[in-house]
Amino acid sequence: MGSVVDLNCDMGESFGAYTIGNDAVVIQHITSANIACGFHASDPNVMAQTVRLCKEHNVQIGAHPGYPDLLGFGRRFMDVSESELINYIIYQVGALKGFIDMVGVTLQHIKLHGALYNYMVNEENLFLQVIGALHKAFGNVIFLTLGTQRAQAFKQLCKERGLRIGLEAFPDRMYTDEGELLSRKYKEAVLKDPDTIAQRAIRMVEEGGIESVNGRWIQMHIDTLCIHGDNRESIVAAEKIHTYAQKAGITIEALCNFI
Repeated sequence: MGSVVDLNCDMGESFGAYTIGNDAVVIQHITSANIACGFHASDPNVMAQTVRLCKEHNVQIGAHPGYPDLLGFGRRFMDVSESELINYIIYQVGALKGFIDMVGVTLQHIKLHGALYNYMVNEENLFLQVIGALHKAFGNVIFLTLGTQRAQAFKQLCKERGLRIGLEAFPDRMYTDEGELLSRKYKEAVLKDPDTIAQRAIRMVEEGGIESVNGRWIQMHIDTLCIHGDNRESIVAAEKIHTYAQKAGITIEALCNFI
């Protein structure tokens, strides 16, 4: 792994009278934002506000579409056809793109959310179809996916087709021995110590991998680190990541500058 990495956060997840996360604080420490598009979280007012917040802080914007599952926060699998799935995603990204165009910024990337994100990790053929459709709809954006051991080959395959992929890791989440995210039904799935999260992030970048919940070392390429805005400790960790990165000689900058 090189010495450059992006730091992203899932944001804009509030809805109506309900506030989730602390976007105003975390925006100060990230280089890219994944903005919810209304199906699993957010609403038009929150989307507009979050886009403006990103512009004010010079943070690159990504769309964060998921299954149409407000009640489950997009964390429940839904059995839908390929055409339905593509239409759901285009609809959501298109909605966010309207707010992006209105303030004169660009769409840097698309990152699927929750159960949809995890499902696509093991459905490469379907993911290729989805990425291809989104490329036609929204141009040369970057698509984020989990940085598993086989993801580097998938990234190369996409590159050969003119598609840009960013490989993502989660310093505030535990991993299975297979290199996938440990289900949130386990209490240890989300880390709660800010210093542990920050140190783990730096180790991920420096050593190009992650230690699983059972202590197994999993080698992987990492382009971007994700922290979660609805995890209070992760927001604290974001600032620490910058401090530790500077000491380690790691540059934190937006994906569009090196993908």
